[in-house]
Amino acid sequence: MLVLLAGIFVVHIATVIMLFVSTIANVWVVSSSSSGTISTGLWLLCNKTCNQLVVKSSDETSLKVVQAFMILSIIFSVMALIVFIIQLFTLEKGKRFYMTGAVMLVCWMCILIAVSIYTARFTGKTQYVTNPHHGYCFILAWICFCFSFIIGILYLVLRKK
Repeated sequence: MLVLLAGIFVVHIATVIMLFVSTIANVWVVSSSSSGTISTGLWLLCNKTCNQLVVKSSDETSLKVVQAFMILSIIFSVMALIVFIIQLFTLEKGKRFYMTGAVMLVCWMCILIAVSIYTARFTGKTQYVTNPHHGYCFILAWICFCFSFIIGILYLVLRKK
């Protein structure tokens, strides 16, 4: 049981770190242009220098929603980690990890909303570029989506142990 808890704790910390990286770094979409490689994130557009990301006014709200939900997913993931540590030492067997699992599943839902909106609204819509493809931040966000779901379900299952 202790090994299982330690493993879940390590995966939870890895998920938090990957969420930070995927939200902060600006490599959600990578493409080529006549002036070199262009990477686009949630905040900046980087070529040789990074500038504020400019989107159409119709997509601005969608981008703000994606930014907000990615930040919320970080907050909920960190909150679930803190709640896990508190519940581990304060609650008795059979009552542990309900709250941790619930908070982690809320984190999972935030990631799902953010990445789905980004996929629907911003994939393949860049102009004057060739060969656009997803960057590592986009992939990390989907990995965090999977990990947070698995961790949330495991926390709910572990309440019985």
